[in-house]
Amino acid sequence: MCTSILQIGQIDHAHVLARTMDWPQLGARPLFCPRHYHWHSVFDDREYITKYALVGSGGQHGRRIDTSDGVNEFGLAVQKLTFTNGSQLVEEPTAGWIHLAPFELSFYLLSNYRSVQDIIDHIDEIELMADKHSLLKYGHSELHFAACDPTGRIVAIEPVTHPIEVIENPLGVLTNSNHFERQLRQLEKYVNFTEAFKHRTVPLNTPRVTTGNVSGKAIPPGSYSPGSRFIRAAYLKERIDLPENEIEAFDNCWHLLDSVNVPKSAAHQPTYSVYRAAVCCESRNYYYQPYHAKSVVKIQLTDELIRQAEPIFFQINDRVDFREIN
Repeated sequence: MCTSILQIGQIDHAHVLARTMDWPQLGARPLFCPRHYHWHSVFDDREYITKYALVGSGGQHGRRIDTSDGVNEFGLAVQKLTFTNGSQLVEEPTAGWIHLAPFELSFYLLSNYRSVQDIIDHIDEIELMADKHSLLKYGHSELHFAACDPTGRIVAIEPVTHPIEVIENPLGVLTNSNHFERQLRQLEKYVNFTEAFKHRTVPLNTPRVTTGNVSGKAIPPGSYSPGSRFIRAAYLKERIDLPENEIEAFDNCWHLLDSVNVPKSAAHQPTYSVYRAAVCCESRNYYYQPYHAKSVVKIQLTDELIRQAEPIFFQINDRVDFREIN
């Protein structure tokens, strides 16, 4: 379970894409991956070489880097989220296509494409594979993806068809449920969409896609199910004060994520929000906060960092620290 939210600075036009990572344990920490990094897919051991540097969260797994979310040197941001009963994976590979395990797609997109449009132009070259013929068995890995870039274009990438479907998402919210259009219809019980949203003519960088009038509408649910988190995040995102800049956009994201941040409760549910993270497409700042930490780490993908030749895995403490004042 995860929740993704976009906020846009109204003065500096910063695009901040944030998320919770809900998982049984913390397994992804901040990292840097350089250009020209050689890695191998667990599906067929094919070697790939990254084109673009990136920062994000993930870890080294064998001869590859697994990345859950991040931003690359062109400001393309990508997140992967679990996808309840949604994925239609390919069993028989098509000759000449790129064949990846589903969890490898976020890293592949970040390290090969410059923009959302660049992804759209090449998505029909990629197949996300079931493990029928894979060298390493990984089960039925169900994931979908959010992507955003400095133009303000934001999409959901969903392996529900072949080729993979790309859905424009000016609402800027994504959780784990399948049937995105059905989720939007359910959201209409709680908000009134603008005519532009209803007719799919929302201009880029429109900060709100509802009218603000909730008279007679239902009150958002309070559970942590994917559908409830989607409704609650969207409802609050449409009502929060608009941020002016990157710092305020980040601050908005953290407060919005508070409403969907899943507490650790081992007796009742296997997953909790092991970390939350955000990226700014323009500054290439990466923000990261694990569950127990009360401060936020910021790593910038600077030109100097981009020139580094080797991956970097940053050590972050997941613990409560206090700043004492005497």
